[in-house]
Amino acid sequence: MKSDRLLSILLLLQTRGRVPAHELATRLEVSVRTIYRDIEALSASGVPVYAERGRHGGIELLAGFRTDVTGLTADESRALFILAAQGAHAALGLDAALGSALRKVMAALPAPHRPAAEATSRRVLVDATRWKGGPQPAVDLETLQDAVFADRRLRLNYRHGGDAQPHTYTVDPYGLVSKAGVWYLVADRRAKPQLFRADRVRSAALLADPVRRRPGVELADAWEVLRRQVEERPGGIEVTVRVRRERLDMFRRLNASSLAALPEDDGESAWVTARLSYGFVREARQLLMFSDLVEVVSPPEVREELARAAASVTELYQ
Repeated sequence: MKSDRLLSILLLLQTRGRVPAHELATRLEVSVRTIYRDIEALSASGVPVYAERGRHGGIELLAGFRTDVTGLTADESRALFILAAQGAHAALGLDAALGSALRKVMAALPAPHRPAAEATSRRVLVDATRWKGGPQPAVDLETLQDAVFADRRLRLNYRHGGDAQPHTYTVDPYGLVSKAGVWYLVADRRAKPQLFRADRVRSAALLADPVRRRPGVELADAWEVLRRQVEERPGGIEVTVRVRRERLDMFRRLNASSLAALPEDDGESAWVTARLSYGFVREARQLLMFSDLVEVVSPPEVREELARAAASVTELYQ
């Protein structure tokens, strides 16, 4: 709608100052000619907006002009009050700031939208942590935050999963990501993206050197590369199992990240066939948690590994 676009232009100019017409056109997905028509419409309605031509030109508001209009629709008002991942704000030390910001937004909302926004905050809650995920270790994000916002390099003392001793790295941070309640530092190490779990950082020191990020790469770009590496990493071994039907839902839930394909379920058999993908044979030992409710069909080396592990457990309790 044109009215929404005019309001978007007004708020962008109020926030950014001078903005090139082609940038406004790209952001609002219209032509430059449409932007200039919208500027004329704003000017005709009394908004002191003007355009300057030339290499360093752009569109801006008269200095000192401000508007109190929020422009929020009812749905936008509700969206602001759905507090996703509240733990994230606490970990960043922003709980108080978030509450204060929302109070200011509530005061600025059009009166008809306030009851819906307030009801949303009491009726919808988003908890990003998983069920039975176990207690999360305390994470000190202060130094990581300082490096991210000050654009400084970091020296990390970091322990990888499965390693007994930590390693020391000098990294160039892009930013912090909270994934299912777990914080990660996204950084370049030797000009290549790498993911560091914040709860495995034993110590972090801010360096005097400015950050050395790859040109044109933003946090979202680096995160996308790393996310794909994790989610699309090929498994080293494929395991075929039979699962008791009565435990199929639990099996799928606990092995979601390892499932190579959805279980083949005819809806009648007592056993359901499934395929899993693991990085190495010993990783399949986790199937022992299902006792006799899951049977490994193939490959033979996984059956042998589970048999050895089960024998060791039996010996321990004899």
